[in-house]
Amino acid sequence: MAEVVTLGECLVAFVASEPGPLAEASRFERFVAGAEANVAVGLARLGHSVEFVGRVGADGFGEAIRRRLRGEAVGTAHLVTDAEAATGLMFRERRHLGPAQVLYARRGSAGARLSVDDVVRAADAGVLSDARWLHLSGITPALSESAQAATFRAAELARAAGLTISLDLNLRRRLWTDEVAGPVLRRLAAGADVVLGSPDELAVLAGQPPDAGLVELAQAVLAIGPTMVVLKLGADGALLASTDAPGSPIPRPAVPLPVVIDPVGAGDAFCAGFIAARLEDLQLERALDYANACGAAAAASLGDQTGLPDRDELVALLAPGAGSPDTIR
Repeated sequence: MAEVVTLGECLVAFVASEPGPLAEASRFERFVAGAEANVAVGLARLGHSVEFVGRVGADGFGEAIRRRLRGEAVGTAHLVTDAEAATGLMFRERRHLGPAQVLYARRGSAGARLSVDDVVRAADAGVLSDARWLHLSGITPALSESAQAATFRAAELARAAGLTISLDLNLRRRLWTDEVAGPVLRRLAAGADVVLGSPDELAVLAGQPPDAGLVELAQAVLAIGPTMVVLKLGADGALLASTDAPGSPIPRPAVPLPVVIDPVGAGDAFCAGFIAARLEDLQLERALDYANACGAAAAASLGDQTGLPDRDELVALLAPGAGSPDTIR
């Protein structure tokens, strides 16, 4: 059975081939995407066994997702094919300046129809029996009432089974407002062990002002209930605070990235690196190094999963002097 279980919506992303506004985009490249699936693939490439629980449509895109996950050694025994809904789609432009526009075709999608029954069936089949970790994101509970209920049920079952639970906030304001998201995320965070997010996401979670100091923000999140909070700071690296870690908070620098090709998915890669390191009982400083390196690798390639590093690539990224580009001859 798998070490890590995650659940959510896996979708197909069409990313503009050339930088520029979506209104001018005429060619797109197709990728498999979805926050929890990205984490699953990232962990599998680093040598950890992962099971993905979700739904896809009975269509070619759903089959593309299934093939992709299987090809990455992610378990799909609990990836249901839904004959009554289509696989979710996403279209996004590429920008070198300013935020990229994203359009979704996911309302009523197969992934949004994830239900408590799906989670219970997977649990009854033993998906949590030998697992050590459940990873959740704030995207799935925003998709629908049934997906939200499924997320909470998964957390309850994982807690009863003694798993470590991580929550990546992944606040999507096209799916819900801060006012609606805040209470739901707080309830999830209260039952999680590790909460990860950017400062603006954590501010929404903790009900803090957007300009709150990082240490004060971390302490406010810990007061909700998790024992650890990880602040994703992009080019400034990461900061970790924990009720159990001497010397907390712990800052770590980012891995230098000369050019950002595609930042979408970097946060998921960050989570995969952090979880992998903790599964391997590495020190917290090293876990942040893993996370920063995986995030940088993802941002250096087009597509959510393309740049996710394998074990050898991660070691190379963390080696002294890795910031200098070179060619292995």
